[in-house]
Amino acid sequence: MNPLTNVKNIAKLGQQDLTSNSKTSWHDEYKESAWIFIGGLPYDLTEGDVITIFSQYGEIVDLNLIRDKLTGKQKGYGFLCYEDQRSTVLAVDNFNGTKILGRVIRVDHMSNYKKHKEKKSTHDGNDFRHNKGSSKKRE
Repeated sequence: MNPLTNVKNIAKLGQQDLTSNSKTSWHDEYKESAWIFIGGLPYDLTEGDVITIFSQYGEIVDLNLIRDKLTGKQKGYGFLCYEDQRSTVLAVDNFNGTKILGRVIRVDHMSNYKKHKEKKSTHDGNDFRHNKGSSKKRE
């Protein structure tokens, strides 16, 4: 499905929540996960940029920006975990369909994200992912 169609569909769900008399929200389906998907990011954004933007809705405990294995360049999407799941609702409702540096981003809940396994660094200069976007979850 076209990414802009996904943005519009998510916006429709939010609008339906506002107009319905139901006591539950479509967000409740994702209440067990504090992970969100972020797509359509400008390629020159760094992990720090994404954290700065998304931290306005809560404490971020992990970020995985997907990068090309050979070049280390960001692919324009990633996965972010908030400390509190309620922050995901704010991020999805407020960031989905907004523009960052001229690109419309898509933000959606993730119900079954499995954290990536860190590759051991060889420290030979060819491992672009070493220490990029990793942060420890606080206890």
